[in-house]
Amino acid sequence: MSSNLEVSFNSPQCGWMSVGFKNGTSEFHTTTAHAPHADALGELLDILTSLLDGSLDQAGRVLHWNRDPEEYDLRFVPDAGGVLFEVYEYPDEDREAADRELVFSHIGDARDICNAFAETFARLYEDRNTDDFEFNWHQPFPAAAYERFTAAITNRA
Repeated sequence: MSSNLEVSFNSPQCGWMSVGFKNGTSEFHTTTAHAPHADALGELLDILTSLLDGSLDQAGRVLHWNRDPEEYDLRFVPDAGGVLFEVYEYPDEDREAADRELVFSHIGDARDICNAFAETFARLYEDRNTDDFEFNWHQPFPAAAYERFTAAITNRA
């Protein structure tokens, strides 16, 4: 398995958010947009929750996100050895598989991966009022999905 995963989501500004992923072998940073994948943060939290509660099937799940014109797939695939987390970049919204590039990959324990995301989501949640999250991300913080995720982390501890 790879080294520990580090995840960073900076506070949003004008509908954009800087995101980053790092482990001992690779690192990837980009910005993401609030649209057209308006529920990306909530969907991501739901995927992470399903990793913790075991409801994510072996086919895994893909989260679509974008930067405009680039598009991203965050792919989570569980198996007996842990969870494969991959980030693919597409040059445009056509999302042609032949044009995609694997820009980040990590294999780790579901709990460790979720804990890495939990740290950055906790910061976003704590700072949501100070950073005027809803105004700057152009949509509310996904509080219900975040509560389900934190409950799943607590139940898994």
